[in-house]
Amino acid sequence: MSEISINLSQLSISKQSQLFGKLDENIKIIEESFNVEIYLKDDSLTVLGHSDDLERVNLLFSNLFEVLRIQKNLEKTDLLYSIDLIKAGKTMSITELLNETVVHTSMGKPIRAKTLGQKRYLEAIKENDVVFGIGPAGTGKTYLAMAAAIKAFKGKEVNRIILTRPAVEAGESLGFLPGDLQMKVDPYLRPLYDALFEMLGQDNYNKYVEKGLIEVAPLAYMRGRTLDNAFVILDEAQNTTSEQMKMFLTRLGHGSKAVITGDITQTDLPKGKQSGLVTVLKILKDVKGIGIVYLGNNDIVRHPLVQRIIAAYDKYEEKSKKDLSKNEKKEK
Repeated sequence: MSEISINLSQLSISKQSQLFGKLDENIKIIEESFNVEIYLKDDSLTVLGHSDDLERVNLLFSNLFEVLRIQKNLEKTDLLYSIDLIKAGKTMSITELLNETVVHTSMGKPIRAKTLGQKRYLEAIKENDVVFGIGPAGTGKTYLAMAAAIKAFKGKEVNRIILTRPAVEAGESLGFLPGDLQMKVDPYLRPLYDALFEMLGQDNYNKYVEKGLIEVAPLAYMRGRTLDNAFVILDEAQNTTSEQMKMFLTRLGHGSKAVITGDITQTDLPKGKQSGLVTVLKILKDVKGIGIVYLGNNDIVRHPLVQRIIAAYDKYEEKSKKDLSKNEKKEK
């Protein structure tokens, strides 16, 4: 067993506290991840373990010091993703993700890519006029697309932002509610409103909506329109039919950009109805100017438990498919 020393003198007391985590939670995570023992001694950490593990831990602490230099807080997701990168043998630092800010929220918080997948996604949005962001909940598909839209709007690359999503239950399930169609589908659009309020502040949001520069509407409102000089986001696209998807894509006019987001494993369409998102990915996969980015469980930036929940569901569904296949073979 070997040892290395990590000098902490470059960190203030508050930064050291961030590094250690509540009740030294971060240190325990690092110990378990790399099979090492870590002890605090004066202004340094002593790390005991095998040489290969010590080399990786040394790189990890170097990355974490850089994170603490760039931002105020060390978030648990930063720590876990840094560990994942190093264990996967990738030498890049997480700080490469932190160096590029898309926009700031109304409270001044920077919005950045937090994973390599998210970085690829943002690059695809820059380089293409139509981008499909496919992945499970929590991977930042919609949030980052909206950040990119606001950046383009503020930079005068587009004149307006249009956010839309299908309301698959806008018939019978909502029919008894009072009000017009907009009021009935507002619950489906609420996540989009929330993200806009966070990024723009409510006053700015209301001002832009009144001027018609920002529109949040159900997909049905897109029919018959031509969307020029707009940044258009179609959210929850797995719940579109093929007809709706074709209708949406053919609305794009000059100077416009579209981002279509969805999770092809979570379709709410009636049984037997093919998702327009699944179909269009096959149709447009080789079309120039269209980017398709798949985000995975490693790109989830919500509570760390969300990754494990989704992985457990994937495992269960895979097993169910195998069991069903076995039963069908037995019946034959």
